[in-house]
Amino acid sequence: MDVRQFDYHLPPELIAQTPIEPRHASRLMVVNRDTGKITHHTFADLVDLLHSGDILVANDSRVIPARLFGRKESGGKVEILLLKQVDPLTWEVLVGGKRLRPGVIIQLPSTNYPSPITLTIKEDLGEARRLVEFSEPIAPHLSELGHTPLPPYIHTTLDDEERYQTVFSRIDGSAAAPTAGLHFTSDILLALRDKGVILDYVTLHIGLDTFKPVTVEQVESHPIHREFARLSAETARRINQTKLAGGRLVAVGTTAMRTLETAALRSAGQTGSLKEASTFDPNLCPWKSVIAIEEETDLFIYPGFTFRAVDTLLTNFHLPKSTLLMLVSAFAGIDLIRRAYEEAINEKYRFYSFGDAMLIL
Repeated sequence: MDVRQFDYHLPPELIAQTPIEPRHASRLMVVNRDTGKITHHTFADLVDLLHSGDILVANDSRVIPARLFGRKESGGKVEILLLKQVDPLTWEVLVGGKRLRPGVIIQLPSTNYPSPITLTIKEDLGEARRLVEFSEPIAPHLSELGHTPLPPYIHTTLDDEERYQTVFSRIDGSAAAPTAGLHFTSDILLALRDKGVILDYVTLHIGLDTFKPVTVEQVESHPIHREFARLSAETARRINQTKLAGGRLVAVGTTAMRTLETAALRSAGQTGSLKEASTFDPNLCPWKSVIAIEEETDLFIYPGFTFRAVDTLLTNFHLPKSTLLMLVSAFAGIDLIRRAYEEAINEKYRFYSFGDAMLIL
């Protein structure tokens, strides 16, 4: 499948640079997969668009202060983005700087410590990825040394770093926010609960693929990377009970979608890597159950994938040629999503992390 099918031109002024206030004042495009109808709302209308007995599942991962700045022994500046912790001292990271080869030692700014914290590059993982080892565990010092890693297309300083966290974030581990969840406020969550919508959470720690563009010509050749995903036994039970009772499973964002569909594939008996999930037999899971999981998923969802669990998707507007746009196109169809994006541009929706939302029914 040609990656160019997922390309489009976005006027730069439509890239949202700041979050809207209040969170639920953002716009909401509703796309109906059955009829192809597209309608326009505000995010607060979500309460009316969902039904009593639906289950809304969001990602409760929290963004860590994952961006660090340091200097090589030679004096050159280095930027480090923490992606995944391997053990207390070792991390997979993205680096920015010159000649960052194995053996290079980087010193972080010294503040209240008797000696500065250093990290040593242990392995070149390709492109800007490195495996590094810190001189002591870095996690306890991130609140002081780290910075919130806003996406590179956001050029405006964020006054309140909590605006790049969802109101339900609670488990540290992500290098980027699950942005579909940024629209929720406590008032919206309470209104959904009062209506009879069940609220639940999964965890997926967002890592490399949020930052890595698809550079290959064919979608199937893209090397998807693993991200930690967890769905508890209690959440799996509530989802299955909801589905049996006729309720819809609503995924808040592509990360929740990947976690839920991973759990459905495991329920269907799929073992090992899920990267080639589009080749699996959809009849293995006739009533779309899920099971508890705790694993590093490599599920890659693109057109041709058979969805086994999720009925409705709430998502933002994504970058061209991104795996996130491929996932959304798999769920709603390439042509419908292309038409929806064209309408969003014409109607001047705000795009990307701090932008508006789309509900796909």
